[in-house]
Amino acid sequence: MAESASRNFSKKLIEIDISSDTVCPWCFVGKKNLDKAIDASKDQYNFEIRWHPFFLDASAPKEGVNKKEFYRQKFGSRVEAMFRRMSEIFKGIGLEYDTSGLTGNTLDSHRLIHYTGKQAPDKQHSVVEELCLGYFTQGKYIGDREFLAETAKKLGIDGAEVFLSDPSNGTTEVKEELEKYSQNITGVPHYTINGKVKLSGAQPPETFQSAFEAASS
Repeated sequence: MAESASRNFSKKLIEIDISSDTVCPWCFVGKKNLDKAIDASKDQYNFEIRWHPFFLDASAPKEGVNKKEFYRQKFGSRVEAMFRRMSEIFKGIGLEYDTSGLTGNTLDSHRLIHYTGKQAPDKQHSVVEELCLGYFTQGKYIGDREFLAETAKKLGIDGAEVFLSDPSNGTTEVKEELEKYSQNITGVPHYTINGKVKLSGAQPPETFQSAFEAASS
């Protein structure tokens, strides 16, 4: 036990601030690649990961709309090729990309992520994983309060359902985080590592590992 504690104490700390949106498929792909890099580097570093909001479409409808139709209207004739491309990408990370269900406003999901970061920070990374799995692979609607509450319950995040039931809870805090971490960002995912190394896009695991090394030197 003492030897293990000594080894853990000697590791360098890597702090990662991530700006993302829960309907951004590249953000989920980036997370899966980041997880691989962390797993490969866990003997060298301790990690603290914090997720911050970004809105790809802040005006997206809160009530939810058909996902396929929404993206057809947004991207036109390119949409089928985009879906095929994302299906290939998701297969590469062992998942099936699901275009069924609804899409829409992501504010409530960011409220849950923020709440988790304050109440159970060790579970924030996991809540992002579960939300993305639901939306991208199971046809769940990211704005469905029931889905959000079920996700929180699954992970043992106490008080989340009551918190989400009042739409004013966390809204100001999400906006403040958006201004602090994402106002100068034009796209996501975006990563700031130890406050000095910045990466954009769904980078491969090897790029993250190189960034850990640069950020810890």
